[in-house]
Amino acid sequence: MRSSCARTRRRATPICLPEPLRVLTYLHSFEPGGLESDVLRFNRAWRDLGVDVQIVLGRTEGALAGVAPELPYTILQKGKVSTGPIESLWMIRHLPRLVRAMRPDVVFCAGNSYTIVAVALRLILGRRCPPIVHRVSNDLVRQDLPAPLRLVNRIWQHLQAPVFDAIVGMAEPARAEIIEYMGAKPNRVVAINNASLTDADIDRLARTRSASPRDWTGRHYLAVGRLARQKNFDLLLTAFARIARPDDRLTIVGEGPLRAALVRRAIALGIAERVAMPGHQNRVDVWFATADALVLSSDYEGLGIVVIEALAAGLPVVATDCGPNMAMLLGDVGRLVPPRDAVALAEAMAAIVEDPVDAGEMRARAREFTVEANASQWIDLFSRLAR
Repeated sequence: MRSSCARTRRRATPICLPEPLRVLTYLHSFEPGGLESDVLRFNRAWRDLGVDVQIVLGRTEGALAGVAPELPYTILQKGKVSTGPIESLWMIRHLPRLVRAMRPDVVFCAGNSYTIVAVALRLILGRRCPPIVHRVSNDLVRQDLPAPLRLVNRIWQHLQAPVFDAIVGMAEPARAEIIEYMGAKPNRVVAINNASLTDADIDRLARTRSASPRDWTGRHYLAVGRLARQKNFDLLLTAFARIARPDDRLTIVGEGPLRAALVRRAIALGIAERVAMPGHQNRVDVWFATADALVLSSDYEGLGIVVIEALAAGLPVVATDCGPNMAMLLGDVGRLVPPRDAVALAEAMAAIVEDPVDAGEMRARAREFTVEANASQWIDLFSRLAR
């Protein structure tokens, strides 16, 4: 850890005072996603605990640009030409120089999609590279991939593991997966429950849902996530079409490259008039308040933050068993089905609205994943590595 030295009038020797712990996080952009939202939430909490947080941003594009304007950003893109198509190469080109200049105590690699940058940073800086902490943000097994690509993925995970001074799982079940699939040394792998919400968020979601009247006909299903292949909303549309009654509704909150394809799929299934896609929303309280169930149809997830939000609201959940933490999250307060199984998903969606709801148990589980419960564990980890 860095320190600053000063001299007093009575002493000839310098007094060295520790400076605040400096943590540098790098992001490609403000494009909306759970990972980017986590980074902003984490850095706010770390700053409030006295950390000198620094965020290096490839470009300012994205819907989350106004979410945390008070945080310090260093922007790499100059001019109006987007660096999006070469975002990883752009970050690799510029981050080593900034790390040398900023001299952080720790570099935070926020998720799986950023590990290539961390590997390059370690190779370029060598022994001058500060400790790097990697948070595994998605399922490592990736059963959705063809067998040859799964093998390539596992080899890549093993190659990158030695780069990191610590690897963090988003909940305890993920720790064993990291050790097995990355070949990481157990003493470098820790589990820190993901700080997905604040206590105030849980109270707000619970209050909003409790105050919302249930005066509609039909069943209202909700999904939240980027309109991308990982979320497998095509599967959700297929399952919904199997059980949809005339008054049933499905709302998919999110934006992404597959919007047009999903619209075409809904039309082909004959359910377009019962499906709404309002785009990305920074606040989803109103949808959690007025839905009958949340459905997570993903092929793979690290944690499924939207599930924690649903638990906080007291909203029943149907989810695919798409990651190491999902069974622990839902336990006996939701329904878990195999990934990519439209029949099982449809049956669970039809049944979940009849299940009793234990909102107290759901919210207690959600409180295990708050900033207040977990932020200090990050500071302890960073401080240990800095020393």
